[in-house]
Amino acid sequence: MTTDGFRRVGRCRLNSKEREAGAARSGILDAMALRILWASPLPPVRSGVSDYAVEVLRPLSRMADVRVLTPPNSERAPELPSDLVSLLAPPETAGKPDEILVAHFGNNPYHRWIIERCRGRRTVAVVHDLILHHLLVHEFLDAGADPEGFMGAMREAHGDSGEALARARTFGLTGRLDPFLFPALKALLGDAEALICHSEFGRRVLSREFPGIPVLRMKLPVADPGPLDRLRVRERLGISDQEILMMHLGFLTPEKGLASILGGLAAARGVGVNARLLLVGEESGDVESLALAERLGIGPAVSSTGWLTWDEMIAVPAAADIGVVLRVPSAGETSAAVARFLACGTPTAVIAQRQFLEWPREVAPRITPGPSMTAEIGRLLKQLSEDSDWNARRSAARAVYLDGHKPEQAAEAMVDFLEGLEV
Repeated sequence: MTTDGFRRVGRCRLNSKEREAGAARSGILDAMALRILWASPLPPVRSGVSDYAVEVLRPLSRMADVRVLTPPNSERAPELPSDLVSLLAPPETAGKPDEILVAHFGNNPYHRWIIERCRGRRTVAVVHDLILHHLLVHEFLDAGADPEGFMGAMREAHGDSGEALARARTFGLTGRLDPFLFPALKALLGDAEALICHSEFGRRVLSREFPGIPVLRMKLPVADPGPLDRLRVRERLGISDQEILMMHLGFLTPEKGLASILGGLAAARGVGVNARLLLVGEESGDVESLALAERLGIGPAVSSTGWLTWDEMIAVPAAADIGVVLRVPSAGETSAAVARFLACGTPTAVIAQRQFLEWPREVAPRITPGPSMTAEIGRLLKQLSEDSDWNARRSAARAVYLDGHKPEQAAEAMVDFLEGLEV
């Protein structure tokens, strides 16, 4: 046994090209290949983790023997690319003794079924959010509420303080910041044999919370859109060469700084900057972006695409001059939106906090959280209008993406990590 509680597995360690060449020669993966049972949301669920699954599974299935659990109780069957359909296994599939359950945890109800699958067996958990309090609420307090179970889980995660918070909730007393102060990681990840996350900030948090448990920081992978004709993408969207396009990508909630984004746009336009905003994705029910834009007098400069197909979504960031990702407070997630902008060579303004500070400043200018956000966005748009060298940053943005964020690179890192564990 090693000091971290794992035996080192005596597998022959091959790089990705050697693995693929060997598979091509034999037609099948070697009998000693790494075996993975994958549990995550899958398309058509509109979740970033669903997209992530499709993007990583393709290269991962060429490096390991992978089975993918079909999420139970889905309204629709999984919609996977044809080359991945054969990986699907029924929801009730039991893991094999030599299979590693790679279970994905995110902060929404699409991950509830995964909690049950992890009970009673060793698991490697991929932690997409460092705040899992909301998932615990869905597990115990949705239909068929179990307040006692919730109190027990919060006690396990946070001791007496966690139990007191859970007890207060039974009387209807909750606060907006409760989940961020009580993230409940130990209640859901306490039995994991190893952990995978996507930021150095996340690695530090998990290593502190679970001392002695191996933690891999794997850069967040997103699909490579390949060569793109940026002007043609802009033309399809009706964006002229003379306009500065700011873009928000992904599900839009109040926490993602909409008021500051619109206020900054209004300020920039007020000093003569020919800028506009494109919202790509759906909005939560309590967000009324176009109505707010009208009240600010910038209605014609704000438009929305609604939900896009996957092929459209990975290419559309190329049209923007600047992306914007301002989630406050954050659940500790590494933003796929930032990675998708950079994959298209588009610099992206990020909130100057925690994991977002890991993106290089040259391609990810910081916006200070708080009252100055609106002014800083306005100043950034004005800077773009005056900076003739801004487009030179596009190659630097693309280079950041190529340094570890391609799905092939992430799959290689995951396989190397898992091959060093026996679970």
